[in-house]
Amino acid sequence: MDTASLLMTAPELILTGAGLILMLIAAYAGDGSARLVSVLAVAALAVAGVSLTGIAGHGGDAFDGLYVADAFATFGKVLIYVSAAVAIIIAPRFFAAGRAIRAEYPVLILFATVGMGLMVSARDMLTVYIGLELNSLAAYVLASFMRQDSRSAEAGLKYFVLGALASGILLYGMSLLYGFTGSTSFAGIATAMGDGLSKGELFGLVFVLTGLAFKISAVPFHMWTPDVYEGAPTPVTAFFASAPKVAAMGVTVRIAMEAMGSALHSWQQIVIFVALASIIFGAVAAIGQTNIKRLLAYSSINNVGFALIGLAAGTAEGVASVMSYLAIYVVMTIGSFLCVLQMRDVNGQPVEEIASLSGLSQSRKGLAAAMAIFMFSLAGIPPLMGFWAKFLVFDAAVAAGLTGLAAFGIAASVIGAFYYLKIIKTMYFDAPADAYAPAGSRIESALIAVCAVIIVIGYLLNPLLDTASAAAAAALQ
Repeated sequence: MDTASLLMTAPELILTGAGLILMLIAAYAGDGSARLVSVLAVAALAVAGVSLTGIAGHGGDAFDGLYVADAFATFGKVLIYVSAAVAIIIAPRFFAAGRAIRAEYPVLILFATVGMGLMVSARDMLTVYIGLELNSLAAYVLASFMRQDSRSAEAGLKYFVLGALASGILLYGMSLLYGFTGSTSFAGIATAMGDGLSKGELFGLVFVLTGLAFKISAVPFHMWTPDVYEGAPTPVTAFFASAPKVAAMGVTVRIAMEAMGSALHSWQQIVIFVALASIIFGAVAAIGQTNIKRLLAYSSINNVGFALIGLAAGTAEGVASVMSYLAIYVVMTIGSFLCVLQMRDVNGQPVEEIASLSGLSQSRKGLAAAMAIFMFSLAGIPPLMGFWAKFLVFDAAVAAGLTGLAAFGIAASVIGAFYYLKIIKTMYFDAPADAYAPAGSRIESALIAVCAVIIVIGYLLNPLLDTASAAAAAALQ
């Protein structure tokens, strides 16, 4: 038995064991155990997070190079575990309103988290595929979790069909790379591509990047995102917009830099096109939206484009900027969806129309202020942290000689600012709509406050964030 490999995979083993135990509890105790299972699931995520510190200085390749424990994986897993924990914490109150709370929910989150952990730690195409499918299988169920809601059932079906298509494309690309390079390991593929890129390897590269573009919902493979975000339960949407985004971007960056680093000029053009298309389409398509969750879906597409600008640089500074962007993006996104959870009518039913935010600053001053902070930050308005995230990726692009790309990204960000500012205008200047129900959860209010404070004074954490992102980037060199 490879004890060292088992120790390096401790976070996944902890979450897998916890998921199996909690699944048995849910099966025997029924939905009445939902809150207990949720508490234990959050505790398991905390223990898995703590275990990351134990392997921080003792990482390396595990299971003959199939898995790696390094600073890059640790950075991604911290973001994934935090996002998953928040998605579990905020779920009971949401599902209780429709009597749809189920004990299986936190278990599915745990198994999805195991898959995402494998994705960011993968150093072999086989590990990538196993992790991605483990995450996807749980995500399909989560998207359609509210079976009595036709929108949720439709979201689950669309996610399944298009997710299966993306997985097939990705698997075909992996098979092409294996056929033409003779290896599924990132190191073997990099060595083969270092001798010159054959047409077969180029086709494999394109198919792999296409499959990954589906997973990060980048244009032109974004079509599932708005419908799934709108139809899925809001806690699930908050989860989809944060943790899987980190995992998918993480594995994309690792594959691009470790497996295809020697073919930089071949995939760089693809990444630049996808980045620009995502920025422009995400900004333009969001302008006419009336549903807040669909707007945030297009916002996520837009933000993926900005993050890809850092990857397009193809440098350590570019990778570090992507990781910093993801960390800030997770805080902004979670905060935004927490505010959406507070949008409830007097009967306690969720409201998703942007028009219902009219005059919110008069009835719920704190909620309006928090939403304004997140919208300003997503728009990249200084001095909020969203501005710093965009500055980092633009700076990395300029340093890599991609000044035109950076300039275009800066210009396109002005388009995106329009619909963010439209929400702020609705809250502060439009005639008041029907008042929302009072805040019914101290936990949600506390989480909103924490996210808002981080976005406002996050510059104090910049030294820590810069150090962690630089270490994560260095692990890929």
